[in-house]
Amino acid sequence: MSVTPRVLTVTLNPALDLTVQAGGWQRGEVNAAQGAQQDAGGKGVNVAAILADWGVPVAATGLLGRDNAAPFETLFRDKGVSDEFVRVPGATRVGLKLVDPARGDTTDLNLPGLTVGARALAHLQATLRSQPAGVEVVALCGSLPPGVQASFYAEEIARLRGQGRFVALDTSGEALRAALTADTLPHLVKPNIHELETALGHPLTTDAEVLAAARDLIRRGAELVAVSQGERGALLVTAQEALFARPPRVTVQSTVGAGDAMVAGLISAHLDGLNLADAARRATAFSAGSITRLGAHLPPRTELDVLAAQVQVEAAQPLTH
Repeated sequence: MSVTPRVLTVTLNPALDLTVQAGGWQRGEVNAAQGAQQDAGGKGVNVAAILADWGVPVAATGLLGRDNAAPFETLFRDKGVSDEFVRVPGATRVGLKLVDPARGDTTDLNLPGLTVGARALAHLQATLRSQPAGVEVVALCGSLPPGVQASFYAEEIARLRGQGRFVALDTSGEALRAALTADTLPHLVKPNIHELETALGHPLTTDAEVLAAARDLIRRGAELVAVSQGERGALLVTAQEALFARPPRVTVQSTVGAGDAMVAGLISAHLDGLNLADAARRATAFSAGSITRLGAHLPPRTELDVLAAQVQVEAAQPLTH
């Protein structure tokens, strides 16, 4: 008997992530690579995979090219994710990730994705509207492909909140700007610092400015704002609290999907009713654990427990560098 998902992730612009490990690669030169791995990816796909590893019943939807859907279908089958993707003509884009373990960084080259027709978009919207009541959380994740208006997420947030669902948003660019300037904000929004600056249209050069920007989003209707800041950690703000979570040091395999793992951790914390400090520890542990592996995978719970215990959580006012 199938289990009703508690979470639905939405990925309009998934990608097959080709991760190439090339230590010390140099721009404009012929470089030797040490290995490569292809993974079904995209932000919502990654969130679904991480939640499934944690044991949360989860479904994934969005738009998927028929020509190369097999890796996604395999991932969903292996993880136990309910596949509700709308198939569209053509091939899902490939995203190239150049990983330099020596420097501990990843360079992304992301193609724009398939152009979406009106029929496919209507099919996806019908899928979103037909979700059973047991779906408590809807996570809107990633970029919007050509053919989809920047206001798409903003409109879905208003409708989903009207249905009483908890809405999480992790996007960037004009889609994030539209969502953050709309009348109805998501419950949870998780930009990184650069995405937030771009969406707001001005730099955030001090900790106080980041905190003020997050608090303004809370004042306008968000319930939790998590601003990730790479190795430094993440600022988490609610109406009652503002905390900064600093991650433990780990051996980095790839930073691809670290933010997606944080979103998954925050969603699972919401489902479990955790307080903000414990939510910060879990989400940071998910993120730290995910970067020790290639692809969207969590380490065992015992390892995550150790990481969570090493996360430093402190009051965010004042923050210090």
